[in-house]
Amino acid sequence: MRVDLHIHSALSPCASDDMTPHNIVNMAKICGLEMISVCDHNTLGQQRVMAEVARKLDMGYVYGVEVQSIEEVHLCIYFQDYSRAMVFDAWLKEHLPLIRNDVRYFGNQWLFDEADEVVAGEDVLLLQSVNQSMENIIRKAHQCQGIVSLAHVCDKANSIMTQLGFIPRHLEFDLIEVKNQVQKEMVQQLHPWLKEVLWIRNSDAHYLQDIDHFEEDIDIRMWKALWRDANDG
Repeated sequence: MRVDLHIHSALSPCASDDMTPHNIVNMAKICGLEMISVCDHNTLGQQRVMAEVARKLDMGYVYGVEVQSIEEVHLCIYFQDYSRAMVFDAWLKEHLPLIRNDVRYFGNQWLFDEADEVVAGEDVLLLQSVNQSMENIIRKAHQCQGIVSLAHVCDKANSIMTQLGFIPRHLEFDLIEVKNQVQKEMVQQLHPWLKEVLWIRNSDAHYLQDIDHFEEDIDIRMWKALWRDANDG
């Protein structure tokens, strides 16, 4: 299955204003993708509409969010159940500092309806850290039957390798996001204990042209196993 599980909508202030639900899903279809996830910064506010548009256009969808921890590490968290995703969203709101977004500096934070019309703007700045550690975020995600990915693990900003310099062995994440095979091999060389982990390529798209047509499939056996473990937990 061809997937891109890290795309930003225009609810993320760093994303283009044309990252609307229909534009995202239609571009994903052009790229030959079969399943996507929109992971906006520190909010699941656009998820209901994204899932509805994906369903209408026959695109697989998983609810997602990109959380910035107090260590300034980005984690992508995925949910299959909308109600549990909203429990996690409410928890995030409790731990996101009430700093007002400066549109002139950070950009718009638009919420869309099913027709791609802007219905509201998020006032609280989403591009900041919640006041929780990686461990606490992962623990809460698992309590909500979510699974957790180390986002863009080798990026120069907000990756665990940049912020910490290594991946702690005790950290109970579920999958690792890389951009290419070179990054995967580098992380494996530094952490030979990483064996039965799902590696996934995502675009982290902030613009429509960034949504990618990946050549390799996700390991669907391991992907399904992660959800069985989450539901058992």
